[in-house]
Amino acid sequence: MKQEQTFSAISGFAMVFVCLLLILGGILGLVFIKNPLFALLIFLFVVCIPGFTVVNPNQSTVLILFGAYKGTILNNGFFWVNPLFVKKKISLRARNLDSDPIKVNDKIGNPIMIGVVLVWRVKDTYKAAFDVNDYEHFVSIQSEAAIRHMAGAYPYDNFEDEQAEITLRSGGNEVSELLEKELTDRLAIAGIEVMEARINYLAYAAEIAGAMLRRQQATAVVAARYKIVEGAVSMVEMALEELADKDIVDLDEDKKATMVSNLMVVLCSDKDATPVLNTGSLYQ
Repeated sequence: MKQEQTFSAISGFAMVFVCLLLILGGILGLVFIKNPLFALLIFLFVVCIPGFTVVNPNQSTVLILFGAYKGTILNNGFFWVNPLFVKKKISLRARNLDSDPIKVNDKIGNPIMIGVVLVWRVKDTYKAAFDVNDYEHFVSIQSEAAIRHMAGAYPYDNFEDEQAEITLRSGGNEVSELLEKELTDRLAIAGIEVMEARINYLAYAAEIAGAMLRRQQATAVVAARYKIVEGAVSMVEMALEELADKDIVDLDEDKKATMVSNLMVVLCSDKDATPVLNTGSLYQ
């Protein structure tokens, strides 16, 4: 398989001087010498004009002669090449692809919306020009395919897959590296270099977003309640131990149970407790 070849073009400024000599020589010969052969100089001038080309910074020009690839001008400047060359300009600048969020299924099968930002550029002009039909469209299609494949390899989060060490939501660099590798493998055929790829949009699909939000809220409430109860038990235990060590009051098992119950209600309640004063004895 052919690869990119650098083409050394003639300086365009030198050929401008040659073309001026041709046109002046032809005109002066026809006017003063009146020899029809000088018309050939004018014809050569006209033929040479299409050979001029300008290559801007971070741009290249692919040269084709009768269907055969002759090379690529990679240096920027003003050049002259064979006028019969077909010149195809390909930008070497870095480009951004901000994909629209698409609906895919994660590893567990949940429908999610995911979008990525891809920074890419043409690395091999031969592959970009001849190995694919339209390399820009190729990047767009293969990026979507890579997103779908990557999203199917990981769950959205670890609510349903607690054993998952890497998830789309918390994977960070690991997920980005996998996405870059996937895109690099897919876009290599078009001579495209992947400079950076990362997820820029991630959410549950609309049909399950509400249910997943309630599940996350419930999980958060359960976790908070667990911490509250754990702390309340420790405080009750400490209170009983302090009362016993300092011999402040002697409580039987029933009163300990009552005290524990009251303290747990006060400490675990999500609202402020309303105290009730007992003006009688402890056992009334």
